[in-house]
Amino acid sequence: MAAVYSCRECGTNLNLDGNHLFPPHFIFDAGNKGTLSFSSIDATKFRFEKEDKIRPFFETIDYWGIQRKRTKIKCNSCGRLVGYIYDDGPPLTDSPGQLHFGPSQVIPRAPRYRFKIKGLQIASQT
Repeated sequence: MAAVYSCRECGTNLNLDGNHLFPPHFIFDAGNKGTLSFSSIDATKFRFEKEDKIRPFFETIDYWGIQRKRTKIKCNSCGRLVGYIYDDGPPLTDSPGQLHFGPSQVIPRAPRYRFKIKGLQIASQT
């Protein structure tokens, strides 16, 4: 049973299909606490703003640093911040990684569209 999500602020259907959700047990470098992660979205429903901050950040033990580059996802109707795009999705290649230590941020990874649960509401169940 899949859900369709809308913006909690204005109620606009964001066309986020539950069939594109990553499983809840899927682990990401940047974590997934309090969020829903999608593998694809309808880009016409959102505005995207690049964010590049030079400031220490700490998401998880494996995902921290000094410079944070990510993209904000905002509702196209009301402008509310609903999530971020991270580059910690599944690897796009079968490469064993730098020095064969496994996947790292050097290997191209699929984008992950990470939405805040508090920014969404379920519009319908299918």
